[in-house]
Amino acid sequence: MASNKKHQVQQLLAAAAAACDDKKAEDIRILALDPSESGLTDYFLICTGLSERQNVAITDEIEIRLKREFGTYPNSVEGRRQGEWILMDYVDFIVHVFSSEKRAFYGLERLRKSATILSIADLNAEIKAAIADTRKKAPAKKTVTSKKAPAAKKAPTAKKKAAPKRVGKAPTIKSVAKKAAVKKHTGKTK
Repeated sequence: MASNKKHQVQQLLAAAAAACDDKKAEDIRILALDPSESGLTDYFLICTGLSERQNVAITDEIEIRLKREFGTYPNSVEGRRQGEWILMDYVDFIVHVFSSEKRAFYGLERLRKSATILSIADLNAEIKAAIADTRKKAPAKKTVTSKKAPAAKKAPTAKKKAAPKRVGKAPTIKSVAKKAAVKKHTGKTK
């Protein structure tokens, strides 16, 4: 698995484990599976709920959190209706939420003896180390210092010319009518 993809899977796994912890799941374990034995997935996240209703709440919280934070949905979810053993397949890791009886009966930890058990603290430490490593590898951005271009001078703006003032008053209707009456009375025409 490429280191960037592994880093993303570990972040998803840490968020899923945090969701289990928020819903009071017990005995949370992360198994890093041996690639030679397991071609299906890379990790198992196993936890126990005290009741079927709590198991459903745990899986709901995992699904909501991974959808909200990463936009990731499980490929399939099995056993949600019964609630004794709920399996959520996220391809790169599989979440198993058990009732205490079913977890003791199936014993996934015993079946995967070659798997490495990771604690949540170990997983978070790996994520921090991967982040630090990618920051070291990323080239530092060079700041280019150049002379600042002189500010462009503003062209003087032309002042608006005032509209010419009218001399005298504009003729009104009454004054025009008076002049016409005077002309008619005097009989003078032009």
